[in-house]
Amino acid sequence: MWQFIKYVLATIVGIFLFTLLGFFLLIGIGAAVGSSDDKQVVEANSVLKLSLDAPIQEISVENPFAEFTGGDGDILGLIDLKQAIANAKIDPNIKGIYLDTQYPQTGWATLEEIRESLLDFKNSKKFVYAYGEVMTEKAYYLASVADKIYLNPAGGMEWNGLSAEYEFYKGTLDKLEVKPVIFKVGDFKSAVEPFFLDKMSEASKLQSKVLVDGIFDHVLANIAKSRGITVAQLNNLADSLAIDSAQDAVRAKLITHAGYYDEVETALKKELKLDEDKKIEFVSLSKYQKAEKLTKDGNADNRIAVIVGQGDIVSGKGDDSSIGSDKIVAELEKARKDKKVKAIVLRINSPGGSALASDIMWRQVQLTRKSKPVIASMSDMATSGGYYMAMGCDKIVAQPTTITGSIGVFTVLFNINNFTKNKLGITFDRVSTHAHADVPTTTREMTPFETNKMQRSTDNIYETFTRKAADGRKMTQNQIKAIASGRVWLGKDAKANGLVDEFGGINRAIEIAAQSAKIKMGDYRVRYYPAKKNVFDQVMSKFSDETEERIMDSQLGDFVPYAKLIKRLKKMEGTQALMPFEMEVK
Repeated sequence: MWQFIKYVLATIVGIFLFTLLGFFLLIGIGAAVGSSDDKQVVEANSVLKLSLDAPIQEISVENPFAEFTGGDGDILGLIDLKQAIANAKIDPNIKGIYLDTQYPQTGWATLEEIRESLLDFKNSKKFVYAYGEVMTEKAYYLASVADKIYLNPAGGMEWNGLSAEYEFYKGTLDKLEVKPVIFKVGDFKSAVEPFFLDKMSEASKLQSKVLVDGIFDHVLANIAKSRGITVAQLNNLADSLAIDSAQDAVRAKLITHAGYYDEVETALKKELKLDEDKKIEFVSLSKYQKAEKLTKDGNADNRIAVIVGQGDIVSGKGDDSSIGSDKIVAELEKARKDKKVKAIVLRINSPGGSALASDIMWRQVQLTRKSKPVIASMSDMATSGGYYMAMGCDKIVAQPTTITGSIGVFTVLFNINNFTKNKLGITFDRVSTHAHADVPTTTREMTPFETNKMQRSTDNIYETFTRKAADGRKMTQNQIKAIASGRVWLGKDAKANGLVDEFGGINRAIEIAAQSAKIKMGDYRVRYYPAKKNVFDQVMSKFSDETEERIMDSQLGDFVPYAKLIKRLKKMEGTQALMPFEMEVK
């Protein structure tokens, strides 16, 4: 009887899930059909509303149900944001921008690009208002350009400086009796430190300290310029934890008002010369993208192809969160053969990854450079394998806060023999045709001869990396090695030591690409690759990702973080050109 009930319940659940999936698919298809030709009408006296309390990456991943839920994309795209702000600058129906920002989830270089776009928008003499119930340092960095900055009186503002924190797994590995076997080149190559140390090495601490100090110094200088406060005052406020409330922020002149949202609306209505009973015409980013485009494209026969790579570098096609060498190679080859494409910008936002995949993409850059200019544009980070992608380009453009360098490599294995024997009761035995047929192995201790061979192999890859970097940067290999050794640099320091050519964002890289191709300013069109997924693919991808997350949560519970770590480690096949593990400056 119970067995029958179980089958009935399972059938009901299956039918429900199938119906739910079908419903989502119909909605997605309907959204695609219904929105493909619809143009958004922007009413006179409108305000562009940018809700930036979300993840922001190079290309947006749109929410296929945004039309029904009223929301923007799940992941905002930097390119979309910049285009919208540029269009709003010359749109007579847009009178200003309203920033809703609390917890923007992105890197400092991306924030820099958005901030620069907002400053350019202000040249139109249109207003920028910002409001948040709370504000992190990243949120405030964007808000600091606004004419009026409101913070909820009951909210708070984070103003205590930046930090970089790392997780270390040595204690866990010791308890599990798993022994890491590591081969690396570079004293600063700290990506493997979490596996054999329980705290940062002196080299890692040094480079991390330089990074957080450099980023915050740059942020402070720009805020000081925008708000009319000295850098010394800003530092003192952070050191003394003086900003406990919105009222403290007003007194310190960090913001202009401690006010609720209704008070922001009242101020906006006054700015727009609206009666109190009138509604403010807000236009969201997702809707404004469907409005008439006022920024004009140039000659269709002169194209700048911007090829975007974001995430860890892996072999094969990759996915939405990784750079697959096959995908980038295909895009470069397609752009190289397209006669309408006159120059290419390789936009990179990556901590690195597979050294082999990085080298394969480097080779395709070299082939492409023979026929047309290739300019590298670094986003939040282009480290290790990410720098490998960039170093062969004609020029490298980065923001002062871009994290780059980390020229070094490592190989990591895990000897699980004691773990499987003592914890699981599993042992291994083998027969081989030759003495070292199973190398590299994770089920026995490798001999000194075998480990020496593995280290020499890693050394050889480092030699290749530094030699090709030297060729690309027109330096000697010894000069490159002096600033390599796995060390991570900020963009401002990378420019000083020759790893970067010029400061700027994606727009500046596009300008350089056009100049290199001898195209007149504005006489070209920009196209971004790979193309965005269609609505159907977005629905399926979103459903698949959420299903995987739910299954992992239900099956593993508190062990989910470890499962995700193991999943990432599985991607680290072969020698890696990867920056310090899971580094986040916040």
